Amino acid sequence: MTTVAMLSVAPVIEDSMAEEVAKAVDALEDFDVSYETNPMGTVIEAETADEVFAAAQAAHEAVDGDRVSTFLKIDDKRTASSSAADKVDAVEDELGREARSGE
Repeated sequence: MTTVAMLSVAPVIEDSMAEEVAKAVDALEDFDVSYETNPMGTVIEAETADEVFAAAQAAHEAVDGDRVSTFLKIDDKRTASSSAADKVDAVEDELGREARSGE
């Protein structure tokens, strides 16, 4: 996989967004992408940026509301294949430890 993206889709509402965010995440199941949801968004991995765009559009359209805010940041590494996990591993190698707090 060479394209890694950070996707955040949310309705602009006062109450909990969990139900609508779940719809966006569920929409990703229809695409050939891998993903992991975290508290600030969802990391998506795919072979091409086109696959990421299609999945992100479906996630955006899955959310109901008068106003929906979507943020998509793409890292399309074209000269080498590097997964999201590889990127974290490289940072952890530099740190000499896990890239998280001691919780």
